Amino acid sequence: MPLFRYAFQSYDPLLHIKASGREVDVSPKTAREVCRAINGMFLTDAKEYLEAVREKEAAVPFRRFKRGGAHRSEINGFHAGGYPVKAASKVLEVLNNLEANAEFKGRDLDRMKIIHATAARGRIIRAYTPRAQGRSSPSFNTLVHIEVVATEA
Repeated sequence: MPLFRYAFQSYDPLLHIKASGREVDVSPKTAREVCRAINGMFLTDAKEYLEAVREKEAAVPFRRFKRGGAHRSEINGFHAGGYPVKAASKVLEVLNNLEANAEFKGRDLDRMKIIHATAARGRIIRAYTPRAQGRSSPSFNTLVHIEVVATEA
């Protein structure tokens, strides 16, 4: 069993609440953009935002991975964006875990603010599809580690 560590280094158990999703099968690029979008939000606002993304009512701005992406007029300050439903669903599961951890520690859920949200590339699952003439084509799948840390504001 691998030993996973958080990217958030200044962790204080009295101040911070953390949750993670390890080796989640989503796109690393969209997971990074979703985590960047919810960073700095209150927990309730982030959950509402991700629900709206899942229902394709709110778009996630694509800041880094924007080449060839569709333009969204509802995003202020950014042109490219999208509706990464699968990534939003998995990040929402991590936020639900974070909410349960905060409730277990007796924190006020309305004052919980996300101070760190990140997505990092994880393990690569390698598979090969057989082709004609004895050849094969690689079909690799990259898993993602999602980490969220919150504190009372």
